[in-house]
Amino acid sequence: MTQAVGLLEVLGYSVALSAMDQACKAANVEIAAMDCSNPATGDKASIPVVVQVKFTGSVSDVQVALETAREHAQQFIDDHEIITRLISQQAPGLEKLLMVGKVKRPK
Repeated sequence: MTQAVGLLEVLGYSVALSAMDQACKAANVEIAAMDCSNPATGDKASIPVVVQVKFTGSVSDVQVALETAREHAQQFIDDHEIITRLISQQAPGLEKLLMVGKVKRPK
């Protein structure tokens, strides 16, 4: 069965970890990978790192996780610094790309 994919992008590693902790407690999702990059505003950014978390689950679980993560992240950063996306049915082969990231999962 093909799972839905959730994408959360926020400023700050600790914001991402805290938001995903709450998301994983609220819904049955599995984190696939995390990526880090520099924000478009560079050193002028309030937090100098953008973190994207990729996770999977049922459509309803991913929706709940995204809503929970956004609400939690809003406690620390402005809403315009939070991006969430839902891919309700991933294309064949996409799962290989989900694992690509700078932060590696332990095996």
